[in-house]
Amino acid sequence: MINIGLLIIRLVIGISFMGHGAQKLFGWFGGYGLKGTGGWLDSIGIKPGVTMALLAGLSELVGGLLFALGLLTPVAGILIAFTMVIAIVKVHGPNGYWSTQNGYEYNLTLLAVAIGIALIGPGQYALDALIF
Repeated sequence: MINIGLLIIRLVIGISFMGHGAQKLFGWFGGYGLKGTGGWLDSIGIKPGVTMALLAGLSELVGGLLFALGLLTPVAGILIAFTMVIAIVKVHGPNGYWSTQNGYEYNLTLLAVAIGIALIGPGQYALDALIF
């Protein structure tokens, strides 16, 4: 049952991050694409905005894909964790903890899941289990 639980966690978190990356990179799923996301990042002091949007989008898309597949899981966890640390420090941290106040509660939860899975492993239903 542990392996099924790990698979469910990896799929939900990984696919969600892939969607967030696609929002930033391509404007899919109601996102703003590189130009729109880049402009917003510039406005909050993360410069150069378009370059940083590209890096964030790639981290989320690639990190999410690797996480969902259970492939290079520690790398996937680091990519996801890195984007969440930036989100906490630059966007949500000043608003306090609770997500109801646009705080970092949700980002910290995702950070904990990414690091936790990276540390304990992706389980048997993962490409890492087949390869390594």
